[in-house]
Amino acid sequence: MLAGSLAAAAGALAASAAVAAPAAAKPTAYKALFQVSDDDPKKWNQTLNNIKNLQQDLGAANVTIEIVIFGPGIGMVMMESEVGNRVQEAIDAKVSVLVCQNTMRGAHLTPDDMLSRIGYVVAGVGEIVRRQAEGYAYIRS
Repeated sequence: MLAGSLAAAAGALAASAAVAAPAAAKPTAYKALFQVSDDDPKKWNQTLNNIKNLQQDLGAANVTIEIVIFGPGIGMVMMESEVGNRVQEAIDAKVSVLVCQNTMRGAHLTPDDMLSRIGYVVAGVGEIVRRQAEGYAYIRS
């Protein structure tokens, strides 16, 4: 009888704990990865506009954004770039701007040739694959 009462009490306690447990929270953070591999200032401006619009729509604090640059796109993050000021504004707005070191090596460039405050990844394509595996939305500009 005592064993039955204890089992019933344990069952009731488990049931009340299940009811009291909070529902799984929905993710509030979004992650977006933009690839830019073209040296076209119009495409760069479009990408930067899309990023600004995304931050306004979702709330800048709710979205993590990376731009991964490789191939000819690297020219737009070099010193004296036509869109350099806008890239710096994106960095100020907490956007990570990452340049492929493979591309830099192939073009004989060093960090001294690049805009300040950008980051570097070993391989741009590798970064894209890793981030997609982590759940980043992928946008090709």
